[in-house]
Amino acid sequence: MQDGRAEPPKDTLYRRVAADLREAIAAGEYGSGGRLPAESALAERYGVSRGTIRQALGALRADGLVTSRRGTRRVVLGTARVQSFAELVSFTNWARSLGEEPGGRVERVERRPADAREREQLRLEPGAEVVLVLRVRTLSGRPVMVERSLYPLWVGELVARIPPDAVSHTEPLQEHGVVFADADHTIDLVVADADDARLLGCEAGDALLRERRRSTDPAGTPVEWSEDRYLPGTVAFTVHNSIATSALARRHRRSD
Repeated sequence: MQDGRAEPPKDTLYRRVAADLREAIAAGEYGSGGRLPAESALAERYGVSRGTIRQALGALRADGLVTSRRGTRRVVLGTARVQSFAELVSFTNWARSLGEEPGGRVERVERRPADAREREQLRLEPGAEVVLVLRVRTLSGRPVMVERSLYPLWVGELVARIPPDAVSHTEPLQEHGVVFADADHTIDLVVADADDARLLGCEAGDALLRERRRSTDPAGTPVEWSEDRYLPGTVAFTVHNSIATSALARRHRRSD
């Protein structure tokens, strides 16, 4: 306690330091391949312990922005902002991170027996049922993506109770204990079908960017197998690889 004011929590301190360093890296202050100041110098600059600096550097390492070698000055790997896990699995969080207004509308909810491929992806027993949700997603009122999400029955029944015009499905699912902890992403091209053409305003047969994603909970149990189809020119995915980490980022491409 100093001057009657409480000290900021330690977890807040390292986040503040990490945020400031991210801004400096994004602004090119250190350059790609440049070195950050030593831990002791950073600790003195921010008035915090070296342990707090190591936590901040760990956050930057997890973002793929700096190398991970402890005891040496960290090398800046790149200046691009890498998105959080929440922004990559949630269209709503991603849109908000861009300053865009996310929107969504459920077009169809279908409960049916899972086929062999779906059982494999969701690790279901023969005869198990799934829930398919077809939804159009918008950025500031403009349709940009059609989402086809397949859920095991216990998750799908929760989704079916969410209002069809709800902005987010991820948030209410988390409130019911459905936690998205890990995800595998596959990105390729696919041709638009009749639903895509109707919802996105494109022509059937047009090429769309497709992201397929399987999400699992902390125990490794699949909770979603999703296929998102984006209009060309609306998004781009960037993969950063290093010896420290591999990171995936999704960028919004605005057309003139």
